[in-house]
Amino acid sequence: MDKAIPEKKLREGLDRIVREVTEASAGIELIRGETPPGEHMCTVHVGFCRGFHSSLSIRADTALFTRLAQSMLKEEQVTAQDLEDAAKEYFNVLCGHIAAELYRSTRVAARFSVPTFHWGRYCPEDYTEQFVICYSGGRNEAAELVHHIPVSREKDGGAE
Repeated sequence: MDKAIPEKKLREGLDRIVREVTEASAGIELIRGETPPGEHMCTVHVGFCRGFHSSLSIRADTALFTRLAQSMLKEEQVTAQDLEDAAKEYFNVLCGHIAAELYRSTRVAARFSVPTFHWGRYCPEDYTEQFVICYSGGRNEAAELVHHIPVSREKDGGAE
């Protein structure tokens, strides 16, 4: 993220954290995949408010977020509001682990904004995707973690 962590190391750390937190939070084992979510997807997004100048999103098939909500709430039937609340809480926990890892690696205290939920694909304005890590949820479900950087950084080759 920014100059503090090489992109390869950042990808590896984010990948590990996403898998560990998803399994611990909901018992869902994510494996690396190549297929992005389909047309019925949701996005949860956070920006850094302090420490770094980028943002993260997780996009997933609605079915994967539904399964996540069912597991977290221990209910078979979940509402759209349950799905949204569970997805935001999951991403909040995920980002807490990411902030801790970033601090261990850089000694920079990162702060995230409150997660926002969007039905469909969401990309923050004036940001571009630096990289995307795709996952499969094991039940024909797909997800992707997206690291966004400001458009101005992309023009400068990603450096500040």
